[in-house]
Amino acid sequence: MSRKFGTDGIRGKAGVMLTPELAYRLGLAAAVALSDKGKEKSTILIGKDTRISGDMLESALAAGLVAAGVDVVLLGVIPTPGVAALLRHLHGDAAAVISASHNPYYDNGIKFFARGGYKLPDEVEDQLEALMDDPQAIPRATDGRIGRIHMYPQAIETYAGLLLQQQSPDLQGMKIALDCANGASYQLMPALLRRLGAEVTVCGDRPNGVNINDHCGSTHLAALQKLVLQEKADLGLAFDGDADRLLAIDETGEEVDGDHLLAIIATWLKEQDMLTANRIVVTQMSNMGLKLAMEKIGVEVEDTKVGDRYVLERMLATGAAAGGEQSGHLILSHYNTTGDGPAAALQLLRIIREYKKPLSQLKGIMERLPQVLVNVKVAQKEGWQEKEAIRQAIAAGEADLNGQGRILLRPSGTEPVIRVMAEGRDLALLESVVDRIARAVDASLN
Repeated sequence: MSRKFGTDGIRGKAGVMLTPELAYRLGLAAAVALSDKGKEKSTILIGKDTRISGDMLESALAAGLVAAGVDVVLLGVIPTPGVAALLRHLHGDAAAVISASHNPYYDNGIKFFARGGYKLPDEVEDQLEALMDDPQAIPRATDGRIGRIHMYPQAIETYAGLLLQQQSPDLQGMKIALDCANGASYQLMPALLRRLGAEVTVCGDRPNGVNINDHCGSTHLAALQKLVLQEKADLGLAFDGDADRLLAIDETGEEVDGDHLLAIIATWLKEQDMLTANRIVVTQMSNMGLKLAMEKIGVEVEDTKVGDRYVLERMLATGAAAGGEQSGHLILSHYNTTGDGPAAALQLLRIIREYKKPLSQLKGIMERLPQVLVNVKVAQKEGWQEKEAIRQAIAAGEADLNGQGRILLRPSGTEPVIRVMAEGRDLALLESVVDRIARAVDASLN
């Protein structure tokens, strides 16, 4: 049986792969694996994004938890980082997030935070899978041991308060455009920035259950770019469906990706003597320009596997204060234990105010080297390394680059695709190399 957990929990098409029956079994399993054995009743929080399937999966997951004797606190629609923050604030034993992040509305997912707000290690996910495979072996609670479900309607306001305790930049006179991806940040971010004094114009703030990430948010920046230019905004901020990612648009309408944002924030942290261990953690997909920019200011860069959980693992192991991904996952350990789009947005705005420079100028801290990425949909991700045609295409590409760049292939942890990436200084050559490898992947795996 294939592993259910990917790089970010269990994810799949709602009602097909991710059914209420599966969510119920997962609730039973989580009640066993994530409970505090020293308590009569543990408490597990549940948050969700705006997908139409969220209510269905929330109900089923909660039913499994209470059936096994756990109390549940429903946070409603709230950004993923807000769930991690409230888990600590409310002293819960664990938390679940029902979201498929940047994926289309018809997908959904369930991921967990352990006590303290950290994502689960592989061995705990393995335990959950084993328990799910034999749900009848999990004893059901009876009598007064059955769990209860409680609502926490002030979840968004509490998370906003926690954010403002950390950072409250004065945004008077700033004009900010927002794209909330019709997702979990649609209530929080406009109100939060207005509270700080900004003039805010918003798109992607009318979720209807099926429009999350639909040509909006951090994966589709065109609408925000148009809004920034139309409103003559100082910058634009784009979140994904569950708001654990942040990308930006500068005042000229140009994209500022996660690598640039991390370079800006890391530079500021170093100047404030807040960059513990004098290092940042990035992934294999991060642009070489980020590493070169950090070398200029004496900051060590460590890379790891793609996935914010792996970035966090290396941050914890090395004591690094900052890490992230090009896609906009930014983990700032001073503020949260996971990628936190709202916290990163406040940090960026604080830096802009303190430096008194526009974002177009600040992003000059890093020169982005040309990078070409193609996602190849495949029928089978496993075993691609063994395909001779793919190996030959990679070898030919490396010969063409002649040491002046790099090639990276990796299967997505959440989608049926192989990502083919090449990086260097000659864009035309990179495009040719990636095209040849992508065609070899398509022919070999479909």
